[in-house]
Amino acid sequence: MVKTAGRSKPIFIGGAGVALLMLWTFSPFPSLPTTLSVRRMAISPEQDGAAAMPDCAGVDDHGVNMGHDPADHTFYDDPDLTYTVGSPVKNWDEKRKEWLKHHPSFAAGAENRLFMLTASQPWPCKNPIGDHLNLRLFKNKVDYCRIHGYDIFYNNALLHPKMKSYWAKIPVVRATMVAHPEAEWIFWIDSDAMITDMDFKPPFEKYKDHNLVVDGWPNLIYEKKSWVGLNAGVFFLRNCQWSMEFLEAWAEMGPQTPNYENWAKIQMETLSDKTYPVSDDQSGLIYLLLKEKEKWGDKIYIENQYTLSGYWGGIVDSFDKIIDNYARIEKKVVELRRRHAEKVSEHYAEVMAEAFRKEGGGDRARMRPFITHFTGCQPCSGEHPGYSDDACWIGMEKALNFADNQVLRNYGFVRPNLQNSSSLCPLPFGFSSYKKEK
Repeated sequence: MVKTAGRSKPIFIGGAGVALLMLWTFSPFPSLPTTLSVRRMAISPEQDGAAAMPDCAGVDDHGVNMGHDPADHTFYDDPDLTYTVGSPVKNWDEKRKEWLKHHPSFAAGAENRLFMLTASQPWPCKNPIGDHLNLRLFKNKVDYCRIHGYDIFYNNALLHPKMKSYWAKIPVVRATMVAHPEAEWIFWIDSDAMITDMDFKPPFEKYKDHNLVVDGWPNLIYEKKSWVGLNAGVFFLRNCQWSMEFLEAWAEMGPQTPNYENWAKIQMETLSDKTYPVSDDQSGLIYLLLKEKEKWGDKIYIENQYTLSGYWGGIVDSFDKIIDNYARIEKKVVELRRRHAEKVSEHYAEVMAEAFRKEGGGDRARMRPFITHFTGCQPCSGEHPGYSDDACWIGMEKALNFADNQVLRNYGFVRPNLQNSSSLCPLPFGFSSYKKEK
């Protein structure tokens, strides 16, 4: 089925079997006002000296004024603008830029502002523990966003009645782009994927010339034309005109279109190992890379230098060793054992990253995987062909506790056993990890 290279990157073999397994998972930013120009726009001529004291009402801890929305005309006042797939917005880059001009407090830092999206079905889970797992999976994402100051939207409504299952993400992403013009990057993450490195931040400078970042392997996409050449369940999408148009092209293969059944045949003919005769989002994305590479390919970054969507089967058994690696670093670097407020966690994350760099160049194989994706395990339905209950649910509990320990340490507690969610221990002074000196 699946073998792993290193710690988390899967090498896929056995096309038909893996294809069946995977089914169950499933222009650069326009110039913005500078800090100086924003200040000039924000201060009127009569504001001078003591009279220029700012009105802090509605200003959050990131310096943005959420209580300010001037009466100036913006794209929101256009009666023809919609939030829905099938009605593309024109001149979106200019519309966003204009909105930021009228909301200058959001302009600073806009070039890397991230907004996380995740979702689950609008009805109760069939699996008896499914709703509990969904809650913990959502908590995991909320914790990550709180630590790094990101916004998050959890959706459990079908924004297009015909676009269900894996296709449901596209209408949500499309609507979020319009609802959040202040966000430069939309971070989609499937409900069955979790953050397992709370310290990691996306390297957006690396993607300055790209608009879509997805986990994958170019040789599997372009040479083998494999259905599992990438994973469409986790991606970063820039909030720009290119993305508006790309989402429309991607959605054209969805169940809301009259050519849906025909697209299934086209995908089957195009991809070497696709055996399931239904048009799906992942096959659609690979198809666009293969057949319309000149139009889209240059702006799509295929990421495989870190675990943007790490296959869980190759990860969960490595958690104890990874914990030992971090405990060893903490033992050597006194600052990492210092108690600190959660709000300043990013400082200690950088200290840890620097310690790893000095020790071995920041080898990701010895570090926490950014995202562990439980492809093949469906926590809500409880269906997991090819896996036992224990493999899925015990593995998921272990991964959730591994991630949660990184959060709980800031609250003075830790789970000493990753397979026991109920048992917590207080952390003694001088230890940031539950691993004692041997």
